[in-house]
Amino acid sequence: MPLAKQLNDKIGKEEYLQGELSSEVKHELIDGKIYAMTGASDNHNKISGNIFSEIKAALRTAQSPCSTYISDMKVNVANQFFYPDVMVVCDKSDNESNYYKKSPTLIIEVLSKSTKKTDRTLKRLAYQNIPSLEEYVLIEQINCEIEVFRKRNAWQPDYYYLGDRVPLESVGLTISVEDIYYQVNNEDVLEYLEKQNNRAK
Repeated sequence: MPLAKQLNDKIGKEEYLQGELSSEVKHELIDGKIYAMTGASDNHNKISGNIFSEIKAALRTAQSPCSTYISDMKVNVANQFFYPDVMVVCDKSDNESNYYKKSPTLIIEVLSKSTKKTDRTLKRLAYQNIPSLEEYVLIEQINCEIEVFRKRNAWQPDYYYLGDRVPLESVGLTISVEDIYYQVNNEDVLEYLEKQNNRAK
Protein backbone atom coordinates (compact mmCIF):
# COMPACT_ATOMS: atom_id res chain seq x y z
CA MET A 1 0.00 0.00 0.00
CA PRO A 2 1.40 3.45 -0.86
CA LEU A 3 2.63 5.47 2.10
CA ALA A 4 0.20 8.26 1.25
CA LYS A 5 -2.67 5.96 2.20
CA GLN A 6 -1.10 5.02 5.53
CA LEU A 7 -0.75 8.44 7.14
CA ASN A 8 -2.99 7.45 10.06
CA ASP A 9 -1.75 3.87 10.42
CA LYS A 10 1.25 2.60 12.37
CA ILE A 11 3.81 0.86 10.20
CA GLY A 12 7.13 -0.88 10.76
CA LYS A 13 10.64 0.14 9.77
CA GLU A 14 10.94 -2.14 6.73
CA GLU A 15 7.51 -1.21 5.38
CA TYR A 16 8.38 2.47 5.74
CA LEU A 17 11.78 2.13 4.04
CA GLN A 18 10.31 0.14 1.16
CA GLY A 19 7.52 2.66 0.70
CA GLU A 20 9.96 5.60 0.62
CA LEU A 21 11.81 4.07 -2.33
CA SER A 22 8.74 4.48 -4.56
CA SER A 23 7.08 7.50 -2.95
CA GLU A 24 7.03 10.82 -4.81
CA VAL A 25 6.74 12.64 -1.45
CA LYS A 26 9.24 12.25 1.39
CA HIS A 27 7.93 11.09 4.76
CA GLU A 28 9.41 10.94 8.25
CA LEU A 29 8.64 8.02 10.55
CA ILE A 30 7.92 9.05 14.15
CA ASP A 31 6.68 6.57 16.75
CA GLY A 32 5.43 4.22 14.04
CA LYS A 33 3.48 6.88 12.13
CA ILE A 34 4.50 8.58 8.90
CA TYR A 35 4.35 12.31 8.27
CA ALA A 36 4.52 13.79 4.77
CA MET A 37 7.05 16.55 4.25
CA THR A 38 6.17 19.77 2.47
CA GLY A 39 8.35 21.55 -0.07
CA ALA A 40 10.97 24.04 1.11
CA SER A 41 10.91 27.80 0.44
CA ASP A 42 13.41 29.77 -1.64
CA ASN A 43 15.25 31.02 1.47
CA HIS A 44 15.23 27.55 3.02
CA ASN A 45 16.87 26.09 -0.08
CA LYS A 46 19.47 28.84 -0.25
CA ILE A 47 20.45 28.50 3.41
CA SER A 48 20.68 24.70 3.21
CA GLY A 49 22.69 24.89 -0.01
CA ASN A 50 25.01 27.58 1.33
CA ILE A 51 26.00 25.76 4.50
CA PHE A 52 26.22 22.41 2.72
CA SER A 53 28.57 23.90 0.11
CA GLU A 54 30.74 25.63 2.72
CA ILE A 55 31.10 22.47 4.81
CA LYS A 56 31.70 20.15 1.86
CA ALA A 57 34.35 22.42 0.34
CA ALA A 58 36.16 22.85 3.66
CA LEU A 59 36.17 19.13 4.41
CA ARG A 60 37.42 18.36 0.90
CA THR A 61 40.24 20.90 1.25
CA ALA A 62 41.18 19.36 4.60
CA GLN A 63 41.04 15.88 3.03
CA SER A 64 38.64 14.87 5.77
CA PRO A 65 37.13 11.37 5.69
CA CYS A 66 33.75 12.83 6.72
CA SER A 67 30.83 12.78 4.27
CA THR A 68 28.30 15.61 3.89
CA TYR A 69 24.65 15.01 3.00
CA ILE A 70 21.81 17.37 2.11
CA SER A 71 18.07 16.82 2.60
CA ASP A 72 17.56 13.41 0.92
CA MET A 73 19.61 11.25 3.32
CA LYS A 74 17.67 9.97 6.32
CA VAL A 75 18.98 9.58 9.86
CA ASN A 76 17.76 6.60 11.89
CA VAL A 77 17.23 7.30 15.59
CA ALA A 78 15.80 4.37 17.58
CA ASN A 79 13.69 3.24 14.58
CA GLN A 80 12.49 6.75 13.90
CA PHE A 81 13.54 8.29 10.59
CA PHE A 82 14.11 11.97 9.87
CA TYR A 83 15.46 13.93 6.90
CA PRO A 84 17.94 16.52 8.27
CA ASP A 85 18.56 19.51 6.02
CA VAL A 86 22.32 18.93 6.28
CA MET A 87 24.21 16.11 7.98
CA VAL A 88 27.87 15.18 8.36
CA VAL A 89 28.92 11.59 9.04
CA CYS A 90 32.50 10.81 10.01
CA ASP A 91 32.06 7.16 11.03
CA LYS A 92 33.12 5.07 8.03
CA SER A 93 31.50 1.98 9.57
CA ASP A 94 28.09 3.68 9.27
CA ASN A 95 27.23 1.82 6.08
CA GLU A 96 24.26 -0.36 7.05
CA SER A 97 22.15 1.26 4.32
CA ASN A 98 22.48 3.48 1.26
CA TYR A 99 19.35 5.35 2.34
CA TYR A 100 19.96 6.25 5.99
CA LYS A 101 22.73 6.88 8.51
CA LYS A 102 22.87 6.08 12.21
CA SER A 103 26.04 7.83 13.45
CA PRO A 104 26.11 11.49 12.38
CA THR A 105 28.62 13.89 13.91
CA LEU A 106 26.75 17.07 12.95
CA ILE A 107 23.09 17.72 12.12
CA ILE A 108 21.71 21.02 10.79
CA GLU A 109 18.05 21.98 10.45
CA VAL A 110 16.74 25.14 8.76
CA LEU A 111 13.67 26.31 10.66
CA SER A 112 10.34 27.08 9.05
CA LYS A 113 6.98 28.02 10.50
CA SER A 114 5.62 24.49 10.07
CA THR A 115 8.69 22.63 11.41
CA LYS A 116 10.09 24.97 14.08
CA LYS A 117 8.34 23.35 17.04
CA THR A 118 9.31 19.82 16.00
CA ASP A 119 12.92 20.81 15.27
CA ARG A 120 13.27 22.49 18.67
CA THR A 121 11.59 19.76 20.72
CA LEU A 122 11.01 16.26 19.37
CA LYS A 123 13.91 16.18 16.92
CA ARG A 124 16.34 17.95 19.26
CA LEU A 125 15.69 15.43 22.04
CA ALA A 126 15.90 12.49 19.64
CA TYR A 127 19.11 13.72 18.01
CA GLN A 128 20.79 14.38 21.36
CA ASN A 129 20.41 10.68 22.16
CA ILE A 130 22.63 9.73 19.20
CA PRO A 131 25.97 8.71 20.80
CA SER A 132 28.06 10.02 17.89
CA LEU A 133 26.41 13.44 17.62
CA GLU A 134 28.58 16.37 18.73
CA GLU A 135 26.60 19.38 17.46
CA TYR A 136 23.02 20.23 16.49
CA VAL A 137 22.48 23.49 14.59
CA LEU A 138 19.20 25.37 14.08
CA ILE A 139 19.10 28.16 11.48
CA GLU A 140 16.29 30.70 11.26
CA GLN A 141 15.23 31.82 7.78
CA ILE A 142 12.80 34.64 8.58
CA ASN A 143 15.50 36.47 10.55
CA CYS A 144 19.24 35.84 10.94
CA GLU A 145 19.86 33.75 14.03
CA ILE A 146 21.86 30.54 14.38
CA GLU A 147 21.59 28.35 17.44
CA VAL A 148 24.26 25.72 18.10
CA PHE A 149 23.79 22.97 20.68
CA ARG A 150 27.01 21.17 21.65
CA LYS A 151 27.41 17.93 23.55
CA ARG A 152 30.51 19.26 25.33
CA ASN A 153 28.36 22.11 26.65
CA ALA A 154 25.64 19.78 28.00
CA TRP A 155 23.54 20.69 24.94
CA GLN A 156 23.13 24.29 26.06
CA PRO A 157 22.75 26.66 23.07
CA ASP A 158 25.11 29.33 21.78
CA TYR A 159 23.75 32.03 19.45
CA TYR A 160 25.31 33.68 16.39
CA TYR A 161 24.19 36.65 14.28
CA LEU A 162 25.29 38.59 11.18
CA GLY A 163 28.87 39.76 11.69
CA ASP A 164 29.72 36.63 13.72
CA ARG A 165 31.55 33.49 12.73
CA VAL A 166 30.10 30.11 13.68
CA PRO A 167 32.60 27.51 14.93
CA LEU A 168 31.49 24.01 13.96
CA GLU A 169 33.81 22.23 16.36
CA SER A 170 32.62 18.75 15.43
CA VAL A 171 34.12 19.05 11.95
CA GLY A 172 36.89 21.54 12.71
CA LEU A 173 35.79 24.55 10.70
CA THR A 174 34.32 28.03 11.09
CA ILE A 175 31.74 29.63 8.78
CA SER A 176 30.65 33.27 8.72
CA VAL A 177 26.98 33.95 9.31
CA GLU A 178 27.06 36.19 6.24
CA ASP A 179 28.11 33.23 4.05
CA ILE A 180 25.33 31.06 5.47
CA TYR A 181 22.78 33.73 4.52
CA TYR A 182 24.31 34.52 1.09
CA GLN A 183 21.58 35.67 -1.34
CA VAL A 184 18.88 35.13 1.31
CA ASN A 185 16.19 37.78 1.18
CA ASN A 186 15.03 38.68 4.68
CA GLU A 187 14.88 41.92 6.64
CA ASP A 188 18.02 41.23 8.70
CA VAL A 189 20.14 40.51 5.63
CA LEU A 190 18.90 43.58 3.74
CA GLU A 191 19.55 45.86 6.73
CA TYR A 192 23.02 44.36 7.26
CA LEU A 193 24.00 44.78 3.59
CA GLU A 194 22.75 48.37 3.59
CA LYS A 195 24.94 49.16 6.61
CA GLN A 196 27.92 47.48 4.94
CA ASN A 197 27.40 49.55 1.78
CA ASN A 198 27.09 52.78 3.75
CA ARG A 199 30.37 52.06 5.57
CA ALA A 200 32.11 51.44 2.26
CA LYS A 201 31.11 54.88 0.88
